[in-house]
Amino acid sequence: LRLHEEKVIKDRRHHLKTYPNCFVAKELIDWLIEHKEASDRETAIKLMQKLADRGIVHHVCDEHKEFKDVKLFYRFRKDDGTFPLDSEVKAFMRGQRLYEKLMSPDSTLLQAREEEGVRYERTFMASAFLDWLVQEGEATTRQEAEQLCRRLVEHSIIQHVSNKHPFVDSNLLYQFRMNFRRRRRLMELLSEKSPSSQEAHDSPFCLRRQSQDRRKSASFMSVSPSQEVKAASVGRRSSVSSSGSGYFSSSPPLGSSPPVLCNPKSVLKRPVTAEELLTPGAPYARKTFTIVGDAVGWGFVVRGSKPCHIQAVDPSGPAAAAGMK
Repeated sequence: LRLHEEKVIKDRRHHLKTYPNCFVAKELIDWLIEHKEASDRETAIKLMQKLADRGIVHHVCDEHKEFKDVKLFYRFRKDDGTFPLDSEVKAFMRGQRLYEKLMSPDSTLLQAREEEGVRYERTFMASAFLDWLVQEGEATTRQEAEQLCRRLVEHSIIQHVSNKHPFVDSNLLYQFRMNFRRRRRLMELLSEKSPSSQEAHDSPFCLRRQSQDRRKSASFMSVSPSQEVKAASVGRRSSVSSSGSGYFSSSPPLGSSPPVLCNPKSVLKRPVTAEELLTPGAPYARKTFTIVGDAVGWGFVVRGSKPCHIQAVDPSGPAAAAGMK
């Protein structure tokens, strides 16, 4: 996100081809050293190679497996839609979204509580958490909510405060294992600890007992039918409106040829009028979403005018995470 904000990541041209959302390896290493994310160029290369080995970044044409300190184009897989969304990544993203909602000022679910005479920070009661998931629309039934919680336990997102019980619908206390809001430093990749080791106070893991003597702007591309391309700057929380037929894309098309800017084909089997969309009992749902855009955009395609309808949703984008379909 920082690389997007500081325009280190941007659309670049080489040999008459345009490569969207990429960075130059040499420039990135300069940036890492300048911002104290790496002590020297050799360390910076090791850090980026670790990200490349894990499929976080890759060469734009996948011709180079090694990250080199040269003028080659690389890209984050999150920016071109090739990041593999396996079950672990999906559980992490779901847990992060739930954590952010629970940490909002309006939520009082996370509190310090006692279990078996021991006091723990930021806990939630299993039964109350299931009620909250259903109330917030994260699950349609308690059974579905319980299955979700078991998946989060399986992927070490949440666990029982003393790690003695699996997740059950009860009065037992559970915690998030990870503090999603703590800013990670890239250097931590070279000194990772095993999950079973004792974590420091500022660790991303927040599962710990409460001591008894404690003192108290992202960018997106909008393409109109006339093929005119406009760049716009938006805040982290924004509302989107559209007139006429346009679309918002979270990831520009990629490939060996220059990207072709065009309107995607509508998924509707026939044209739908505004009156049909608003007719009571029609098979169309009208909902309001709060979408926090990332550095790429919002991740959905909108069609129509007054009212608009959603034509497509990027399954890995912010819109899908907010529940848009």
